[in-house]
Amino acid sequence: MDPKPDHGETSYRGSGRLAGRKALITGGDSGIGRAAAIAYAREGADVAINYFPSEEPDAREVIQLITEAGRKGIAIPGDLRDEAFCQRLVAEAVQGLGGLDIVVCNAARQQAKPSILDITTEDFDATMKTNIYAPFWIIKAALPHLQPGSCIIGTTSEQAYDPSPDLYDYAQTKAATMNYVKSLAKQLGPKGIRVNGVAPGPVRLNSRDIWLWSAHHRPRTAPCPASGSSGTGADRWVDLPLRAPPPAERDHPDRARRCLPPPRRSTLRQSPTPKRAGISAQMIPI
Repeated sequence: MDPKPDHGETSYRGSGRLAGRKALITGGDSGIGRAAAIAYAREGADVAINYFPSEEPDAREVIQLITEAGRKGIAIPGDLRDEAFCQRLVAEAVQGLGGLDIVVCNAARQQAKPSILDITTEDFDATMKTNIYAPFWIIKAALPHLQPGSCIIGTTSEQAYDPSPDLYDYAQTKAATMNYVKSLAKQLGPKGIRVNGVAPGPVRLNSRDIWLWSAHHRPRTAPCPASGSSGTGADRWVDLPLRAPPPAERDHPDRARRCLPPPRRSTLRQSPTPKRAGISAQMIPI
């Protein structure tokens, strides 16, 4: 791919913020998942990644980067549209890592179709199974292993509240992601388990460009990609297992000045946080 996406392979420097943590990341071979896996390892976490079997070469690169960081890396290929595999995925991650602290439900299926008439039932079902069913199955399987202080992270999108006309099925799943994050945050907060959603900016995946947001919709708090690269904002996936950045940090003028003009006010960023102690349900555009 030209230019080659920057997942932090040579640029990310860790500081031990996730020392001793054990993370499972779906879609860990490329894009956001790859960047998060690299960042987690360099912050001191052991990482298990899931990916579609056809992406084995990319996944092996990620595992090598994790081990080079001095951490344990586990590759678990498989199809998330299968409930039995999702259960096995969690079991293998727990066994291989010796536990589980962080679950990142990042893998998603996106197809652009100009009309609803162009979407087959098979396509629609595949998107729903990947984007909605899989996190449900994975979180259910992981929850018995998560202790207080653990974190569940979902990857959502501006598509949740401002859907593009050609992303009919994908946009629905991102609205569902936003709401399962908020619901689970209220449910699991009293147990000391935080649930957060991250809405990313433009991201490039594999051999084709997938821009999750057009340039004029890039969120004001997004780290701007360097010239010739596409950023993935991995710092936000690292911050979340520790804390949700306060508004003063998210909206710092130094961050805003580095990016394009802000879009209209985001309903995701302004979603109220439940007031009960330990609950974190805000959505954080990056």
